[in-house]
Amino acid sequence: MLGLGLGSCKSAEKAVFHTVRSNNSVALGRLPQLDAVVEPGPLNTTEGALPDDASKVFRQELSFHFAEPQPDTVKFGFAKLVVTQAEVQRTGRVLQAFQMLTLMTPSLLGMPLEWYRTNVKAEVQIINSKGEVIGTYAGTGRSKVRVAMYHGYSQTKAARLSDVQALRLALDQIRPQLDADADTLRKQLVSSGPLEEIIGQSAQSTDTTGVN
Repeated sequence: MLGLGLGSCKSAEKAVFHTVRSNNSVALGRLPQLDAVVEPGPLNTTEGALPDDASKVFRQELSFHFAEPQPDTVKFGFAKLVVTQAEVQRTGRVLQAFQMLTLMTPSLLGMPLEWYRTNVKAEVQIINSKGEVIGTYAGTGRSKVRVAMYHGYSQTKAARLSDVQALRLALDQIRPQLDADADTLRKQLVSSGPLEEIIGQSAQSTDTTGVN
C-alpha cells in the first residue's frame, strides 16, 4: 500500500537539475573558461545521489555562474569541487508507522511520511593551467525534503533530491566568495596561459598533481 500510494508523489527530475539562479548582487561569468573536476567523496556513499549527480550539478553551476561564455573551447585552468562531508538523517519515521496503522489515510489528507535531511560540506578550488591552487572556497548546505503523497516525493526521489539540494546550497555559499575574488582570479588564470599551451609542451612534462 505504501508503494502504491507514493506513486502519486511529485516528479523529482526538474527539481534535481533545475538551475538555481543567483540574485542580482552576484555577478555572472566573470572568470575565463575552466575545466570541471569533481570529487564527490562521501556523497557517493549516501542512498540518494546518483554517481554522476555531483558532476552534473557542478558543471551546470560552473557554466552558468562562474565562467563567461566564449565562442571557443579554450580553458585557462580547472574548477575542482571536493565534497568533504555528506550526512543524511531521516526524521519523522514515527509518522510512517502511524500511517501504516491507519491504512495511509492521513497521507491522503496531506500528512508527510517522513523527511530526508542532508548536510553537505564542500570546497571549490580554482587551479591555474600549471596545476597551482590559487583559491579555495568552502560552503555548507542543509536540505529538508519530505516524503508525502501529492505534496512531496517518494522515498527514493526524496533521498536523491535532498542530497542534490544540499550540494546546491553549499555552492550558493561559495558563489559570492568566489565572485568577490573574481578579478584577482581572472588575472592569475590569464597570466598562467590556457591549458592548450601547457599540454603542447613535450612528453607530459606538466605536473598536474594539484588537480588529481
